[in-house]
Amino acid sequence: MALLRSYVSGRWHTPTEDGAPLLDAVTGDEVARISSAGVDMGAALDHGRRVGGPALRELTFHQRAALLKVIATHLTEHKDELYALSTRTGATQRDSLVDIDGGIGVLFTYSGKGRRELPNAKVLAEGPVERLSREGTFVGRHIAAPLHGVAVQINAFNFPVWGPLEKFAPAFLAGVPSLIKPASQTAYVTARLVELMLASGALPEGSLQLVSGGAGDLLDHLTPQDLVGFTGSAGTARKLRGHPVVIANSVRFTAEADSLNCSVLGPDATDGTPEFDLFVKQLVAEMTVKAGQKCTAIRRAFVPTGLIDAVTDAVTARLAKVTVGNPANPDVRMGALASLDQREEVRRSVRALADAGKVVYGSLDKVDTLDADPERGAFLSPLLLRADDTGRAEPHEVEAFGPVSTLLPYDGVDEVVALAARGQGSLVGSIVTGDADFAAAVALGVAPWHGRLLVLDTDNAKESTGHGSPLPALIHGGPGRAGGGEEMGGIRGVLHHLQRTAIQASPRVLAAITGEWVPGAPVRQDEVHPFRKTLADLRVGDSVTAGPRTVTQADIDHFAEFTGDTFYAHTNPEAAAANEFFGGIVAHGYLIVSFAAGLFVSPEPGPVLANYGLENLRFTTPVFPGDELTVTLTAKQITPRENAEYGEVRWDADVTKQDGTSAARYDVLTLVAKA
Repeated sequence: MALLRSYVSGRWHTPTEDGAPLLDAVTGDEVARISSAGVDMGAALDHGRRVGGPALRELTFHQRAALLKVIATHLTEHKDELYALSTRTGATQRDSLVDIDGGIGVLFTYSGKGRRELPNAKVLAEGPVERLSREGTFVGRHIAAPLHGVAVQINAFNFPVWGPLEKFAPAFLAGVPSLIKPASQTAYVTARLVELMLASGALPEGSLQLVSGGAGDLLDHLTPQDLVGFTGSAGTARKLRGHPVVIANSVRFTAEADSLNCSVLGPDATDGTPEFDLFVKQLVAEMTVKAGQKCTAIRRAFVPTGLIDAVTDAVTARLAKVTVGNPANPDVRMGALASLDQREEVRRSVRALADAGKVVYGSLDKVDTLDADPERGAFLSPLLLRADDTGRAEPHEVEAFGPVSTLLPYDGVDEVVALAARGQGSLVGSIVTGDADFAAAVALGVAPWHGRLLVLDTDNAKESTGHGSPLPALIHGGPGRAGGGEEMGGIRGVLHHLQRTAIQASPRVLAAITGEWVPGAPVRQDEVHPFRKTLADLRVGDSVTAGPRTVTQADIDHFAEFTGDTFYAHTNPEAAAANEFFGGIVAHGYLIVSFAAGLFVSPEPGPVLANYGLENLRFTTPVFPGDELTVTLTAKQITPRENAEYGEVRWDADVTKQDGTSAARYDVLTLVAKA
């Protein structure tokens, strides 16, 4: 059998011992052996910091985003290999789709978000410039820069592809190298994933490492610049979080742990309604996808007392149609658990749950399987429990990490909110109802205990990704028992790997540090209009001042008639005079912006290709007939696009009156040719 290797310190490492056997979850045959014997954990982390980190930090956010797309494309071309291995973990084709295509989708998502939402720069200037002095010579702003460490990820067995990729993507985009330590049961899938990623040719050396086998003394070598992302049990999370080095070095630690996720059926969703059917269908899906081995699966299903018999009957009827067996058979709906040990762990948990209720569907000891030996493979029947005494602790404390869920009755919003909170923190909850008021009351009541909430109804059912599907644009994590972390979460996931630093300086120095012009920093006005400069020639601080132009009463009247904007402040002298903000007829704000554009524009074709918007527009001082307007336009931020012949330029526009007061300030967004 194959002996899984680690990829550390720039080379593949073969273990110095035979290792422990890893078994096919379906057949019980040996798939591979695993050991991390001989891996120098300290050297691996040092390699990531010395080699991987600097190589990534030499790239901009956009360049790293482009590499994520290359990796995702390469994995897509080779995903059949991952699917074949995934079957040996007990996963059906549908299960593998969630894991493999879902993981690749995370890479594509972060690639897109990185190019759209982050600058083509090595540091992120965050938030507005804070004026810290009266004259504006002392200002401040936050920047976010990559940590000079390694993102260590310790993953669970249930998602050997998605699990590593959902942590890798935001770390890589941030410019921080990763070291993956997968759970042993399914590490052979993750090992092949890493081989494919390295074969893409897109990874700078040291930006990705793999430890197959035990973690050994890995945590002993962490520094204050390193991060740890853990997925697994709450008990293990507490142990790792309490590691002396993690505590002493204030290592950033995020955990996705146990989660007694709930789903709530609304009182309006009676038998025969679409929402009733959605609830039943979703519950059975969450019990059977990945054989219930999902941190987001529904463990507690809260049902109005008057509907619990109907729900029990409907769920058991649907479960009876689920075929368990060899996932290679297309007729099989649910495969095996990841291992025989995992099956025994689920059985122990179900016995504890059964003390508080009763099993209304399934058997702990017997399951009919298709094309598989139920004893050699880690097969288990779906198990539905019912606990009418909701005061018992077990349903709110014991998680059976398999195809298991418990039905619990409730009466009223207050009770179901209190019951949901007894889970002490969950990754996700769902509310299935057509009653928006009920949904709002429950959602606001349980939100403090949940990282994510799905409200499912007939309006979104066709497009909803479902209760158990984390999405890379939104946070994945939860408070309390769920670990207290926020994995992914779009740009939030990237920021987790950056250090936010407050910079206090003069405008000139702040502009030099951030690469963005700020008010008060030097400007350059020369004979060439900034709109006549290509992206290669344009510099931050290039500026033009144009005007003045006098605003007349005739201009205001014409603009009102031409646009149809006859708001009284522009057309009714008496009413305008009575308004304490104006005291008389004032010019339209959009007339001011239009006049400003007419002043600063250079009308000849190119290099400016298009104006695609304005941002942060504020009208600060009224403009009256007879006022003279001058506009100063300054290149504020230049963002070349990596795979296009143009880039984006953000301009600071300041429209002032004859006395120097600012009438309007905003950002103009343009596309400019590179050459």
